[in-house]
Formats: sequence, C-alpha cells, structure tokens
Amino acid sequence: METVRLDGTLLGDRGEAMALLGRTLALPPWWGRNLDALHDCLTGLEQPVRLELERRDALEETAFGRRLLRVLEDAAAETPSLELIFVSQKGPR
Repeated sequence: METVRLDGTLLGDRGEAMALLGRTLALPPWWGRNLDALHDCLTGLEQPVRLELERRDALEETAFGRRLLRVLEDAAAETPSLELIFVSQKGPR
C-alpha cells in the first residue's frame, strides 16, 4: 500500500491544493483539477493508497479546505482501496 502524507496547511487554497494533489497522488494529466474530478480519481484508484492528513484544523479554517476535506472523507468512505488517516503530532488516530 502506498502511503501519501499531506499537510493541511498547504491545502487551503484551491490552486495550490489542486497542483499539490495532482503531483503527490500522480493523477493523470487529463484530470480536471477540481473537486469533482478529484473525487472521481480517488474513487477510481486501482492500487491501495493510504492518505495521512496532518493539520486537519488548517483545512477546516477555509471554505475550500472544508469542501476538500469532505471530498477526501466521502471518497475514502466509498473506496475500499483508499484509507484516510488523520495524523496528530503524536501519530495517527
């Protein structure tokens, strides 16, 4: 299983988040760089992925961050090959 660690402080801005997620998750060049396309890519994963999200609180501080968080949670709930873990400073929880 591939593990991808994401820092919520880098995901609150739409443009920055889409660029970072595209690179980090190795999304295909044709993906739409929007939340609907991200959801489609995450729910269509062929290989298992574990997303470890640090600083969830930073995502919750912006409107886009809250929408992104909802997409990540929904995709993980729908996709057996996608695991979403919230990491505290003491480790995963």
